[in-house]
Amino acid sequence: MSPTERSTENVPEALLTARGLRKSFGDNEVLRGIDLTLHRGEVVVLIGPSGSGKTTVLRALNGLETPDAGTIAVAGGPEIDFAPDAASKPRAQKQKRLALRDRSAMVFQHHNLFPHLTVLENVIEGPWRVQGRPKAEVVSEALALLDRVGLADKAHARPHQLSGGQQQRVGIVRALALKPDLLLFDEPTSALDPELVGEVLLVIKELADENWTMAVVTHELSFAREAADHVLFMDAGVVVEQGPPAELFRAPQHERTQRFLTRIMRPLDGA
Repeated sequence: MSPTERSTENVPEALLTARGLRKSFGDNEVLRGIDLTLHRGEVVVLIGPSGSGKTTVLRALNGLETPDAGTIAVAGGPEIDFAPDAASKPRAQKQKRLALRDRSAMVFQHHNLFPHLTVLENVIEGPWRVQGRPKAEVVSEALALLDRVGLADKAHARPHQLSGGQQQRVGIVRALALKPDLLLFDEPTSALDPELVGEVLLVIKELADENWTMAVVTHELSFAREAADHVLFMDAGVVVEQGPPAELFRAPQHERTQRFLTRIMRPLDGA
């Protein structure tokens, strides 16, 4: 189940490259020319104030949102051009978005588990019914993944019988069961009680240590400092500043980044 390990060469292969992504909702331009590259085995963390466009970026990378302009290219797969004239070919664009979604899996803020299915049924739904893999195979893999995150005894429970942290761990297992090249996390701890945040971040940190390629939107800056290879600070639909966490958190160059980190990190440092 482990992905391709991070290359020992100077620069790992680029798994996904996005260029010039733009997106508006009515008069609100939420993405204003986003460039992003994800290398194999790399953990990229997106930080910034609410409404800065971070979630929209993830949804575009997963094919859940259609940008108004820009391109997304995946290694070994299609390049999707969101130029206005491409909108005249909706069937071709849909096929490309579905191909993009096949390469990634997303973990949402609010779990999004099917309430009428058991934990095990939630996990196998995608690989069995959507990917068409043999049921016995996906059940075996699902049970092993649940055991890995300490939920083997919850396989036949319903989501409402789990804590928020347990539900989010099931959401992570559901994503892993799809065997994606890219894992996307949209503020995976924002809906959790504070005492449950650590158990979810621990699972994500273990995946980072195993060289999964991940893009994570989070307000947990201590996690970003520990787990990220690269951090992007976004505000008002643009990438204001980016770099390795040790550099960006220690000596941010942009005044807007400095103000954000001062406001967010001061309570953390004083805890």
